[in-house]
Amino acid sequence: MTTFQTAPAAVPATRRFLPLLVLLFIGSGCAALIYEIVWLQWLQLLIGSTAVSLAVLLGTFMGGMCLGSLLLPRLVSSRRHPLRVYAVLEIGVAVIGLLLLAGMPLVERFYTTFGHGFHGILLRAVVSGICLLPPTLLMGATLPAIARWVETTPQGISWLGFFYGGNIAGAVCGCLLAGFYLLRVHDMAVATFAAAAFNVGVAFFALILAGKTTHEPARDESAGKPVQRAAFAPGNWAVYVAIALSGLCALGAEVVWTRLASLMLGGTVYTFSIILAVFLIGLGLGSAVGSALARGMKSPRAALGICQMLIAGGVAWTVFMLTKSVPYWPVDPTLARSPWFTLQLDMARCLWALLPAPCLWGASFPLALAAVAARGQDPGRLVGGVYAANTVGAIIGALSFALLLIPRIGTQNSQRVIITLAVISGLVVLIPLLWSSPGDVSPARRVRALWPQFATLGAAMLLAGWLVASVSAMPWGVVAFGRYFATWANQLAPGIVDASSVPTEPGSPGRYCLYVGEGMNVSVAVTQSREGYRYFHGAGKV
Repeated sequence: MTTFQTAPAAVPATRRFLPLLVLLFIGSGCAALIYEIVWLQWLQLLIGSTAVSLAVLLGTFMGGMCLGSLLLPRLVSSRRHPLRVYAVLEIGVAVIGLLLLAGMPLVERFYTTFGHGFHGILLRAVVSGICLLPPTLLMGATLPAIARWVETTPQGISWLGFFYGGNIAGAVCGCLLAGFYLLRVHDMAVATFAAAAFNVGVAFFALILAGKTTHEPARDESAGKPVQRAAFAPGNWAVYVAIALSGLCALGAEVVWTRLASLMLGGTVYTFSIILAVFLIGLGLGSAVGSALARGMKSPRAALGICQMLIAGGVAWTVFMLTKSVPYWPVDPTLARSPWFTLQLDMARCLWALLPAPCLWGASFPLALAAVAARGQDPGRLVGGVYAANTVGAIIGALSFALLLIPRIGTQNSQRVIITLAVISGLVVLIPLLWSSPGDVSPARRVRALWPQFATLGAAMLLAGWLVASVSAMPWGVVAFGRYFATWANQLAPGIVDASSVPTEPGSPGRYCLYVGEGMNVSVAVTQSREGYRYFHGAGKV
């Protein structure tokens, strides 16, 4: 359990400007997601519209942000004004973003120079990752930089959560702005200029605020000296493991659910933008709630463990909705008279199906910060350590699910893995916390004192086992007919049949499935009509 001493009164100017910093993070997050959508388009042109493109983007984006969050507290002195450091980082992102735009034609020459084989794809992926690493490194350093503006008190930690939530709120706006306006009406150049303008505007206002305030680094009250205490301390390992598993599950789920939802909505940049926006909305809402709870919570570590256990239920909700509910909504896409109505429908379906689990993943981050925070700690190192652990897990999740798990075990078993890891993450936090709570007593007395809590955990594990077993596969009709599945549902036979057993009677279903499979890049199905015609389907299209 983490305890805090009573915090001294904050500097009035610092407290007054904290809401403005949230606005700055909204602008910063908007720019970051515009870049991400633009770079995904670029990678799809360079490497191809495949799982490799998404894996390179997510891996590089998360990897750069992880390195940035770790390196900044170690390379930049805490004596430097956080707002000025933040402004320099934003300007750096804008400059590199514009240089990448100018250098894209040069990098694209690798496509024709090195051919279409695996080695050519791998080389282009490595070069693309190297190009995207510098700007993402600077993006990852922004939160630890601005974290030095607050103290590691319950109130300060809650503001860090609000900064994180503001960044995500801006990311939602940037995601939708890029996907549905800048790239649809204009092009990648205009979108890049817009993102750079956001960066420069945020830097400008950060410098104005820096000129109106002073900064003193966090000090050890007993010694009166600046502290550089490491974020990792004995006993906090469970929190770092749990938040890493949380990031792994979140990005793994994003990859799996993007694959499944794309079958219903279509494999376009619009679908990716909608799914990413829904994920970010959930993360932002959860982060805001978690930040508010962390301010007055006595045991944020226990709350983190419970939150991780609840994620298993949130994932199960999404599985059920994607496989048993949303595909059967009586929707005929041909009736939409405008893309605006299609957007509304697709957004509503994704919010209904995907939102619960991202809310819990978003709440986990501020709770993890509160669980490992200690009075007098360098806020930059605190945020950098937790953020890096979460991001390392996210990198592993994005790459492993996109390139290994989905091709080898499929989306159904991949979602079972996510539920299992969420439960393990909760147990990693809760069991050491419960076991150490009675104090220096014998193990037998601890068991007797804590049997209700352990019985509750046992019941939760049994429920989780049932959830894992109940995970369903996507109906084969969705793989075959995509967003038009609802108009075909009454004409499709259940299950997979042998070609020789397809009936030809007039009263039998009109279409039968002979094969359905999932590869690294696409899900395919082979169907046969009762008249004997055979069809090949890829990602919802014949």
